Amino acid sequence: MQFWVPDRVYFEPSAKETIVGKRILAFCEDKNIPILHTTSHNQVRGLPGKDEKAKYAAAKKTLIVGTKKSLQLEVCKPSAHYQFSLMTNCPGNCEYCYLFTTQGKKPYVRVYVNMEDLFHTIDKYIEKRLPHATMFEAASTGDPLAVEHITGTLKDTIEHFGTLNRGRLRVVTKFSNVDSLLDAKHNGHTRFRFSINSQHVIKNFEHNVDDLEERLQAAAKIAKAGYPLGFIIAPIILHENWEKGYREMLERLHDYLSFKKKSVITFELIQHRFTMNAKKIIEERFPNTNLEMNPHKRVKKWGKYGRVKYVYKKEEVIEAKEYIEELIKKHFPYSHIQYFT
Repeated sequence: MQFWVPDRVYFEPSAKETIVGKRILAFCEDKNIPILHTTSHNQVRGLPGKDEKAKYAAAKKTLIVGTKKSLQLEVCKPSAHYQFSLMTNCPGNCEYCYLFTTQGKKPYVRVYVNMEDLFHTIDKYIEKRLPHATMFEAASTGDPLAVEHITGTLKDTIEHFGTLNRGRLRVVTKFSNVDSLLDAKHNGHTRFRFSINSQHVIKNFEHNVDDLEERLQAAAKIAKAGYPLGFIIAPIILHENWEKGYREMLERLHDYLSFKKKSVITFELIQHRFTMNAKKIIEERFPNTNLEMNPHKRVKKWGKYGRVKYVYKKEEVIEAKEYIEELIKKHFPYSHIQYFT
């Protein structure tokens, strides 16, 4: 496990004056990270690099600290009722990442410091749905655990949800630096999920994230700290010997969580998909990629806003779904498979 450290940090106006902004400033000063200023994330220009590849690499090492202007929450089906952002983008560099579709031209990492505004918004959304509980997703636009050692906002959020009677939080990560969260007053209101995959997928397509063993070790720590636990197997990629790869992955997971064998662990299964826009950006960023993105081998699926995605053919989906779900039920008979999409 290596903690991400940015090469440069930009602060938007007034961001330094917040509690979170002061934390980040102290981190920068301790690490001797250059501190810069910008009126807006849209005004960050002149990053170093002779070509697009170099500029992309520089952007992935750039942190922008600002406030979240729009606090209108989006629906987040099928995993939650709503989603909110503690950050946008991710220090990781996974070749298949869906953020290439929405954030491909602005790959720098952004974090938000106006936590009181966010918590007030969350509370209002919960109030609207009373007496029903409301589920929120905190990791749809980035991986907040990746920058938790800099911001501390994930722990803040977990503890806020710990005080809410009808609010529940879900977070997912590919990182393992969970130690600062183990003493959080979560009250069982946050389901902590880890994104896992076969060794083939992690080795070939996931860069600058923690390996499978580190994630599983972190999952065991989170389980022992009393958090509800879950796993997202995504994206499911039907590579050569994929059956063996996913079988071995679930066997390792079982080894780490044998003490939780009678607990309700959730699983979410997501097949690999891509848009043509993402394909174009991915092939520019990773010209030697081995990620299969042949639209002629896939079928079209219409997503949010009418965006066309390419997914596996029906017979392939059925085979993968049945195989992986059978393995999950074998190793985790009390688990709940929430969806396969």
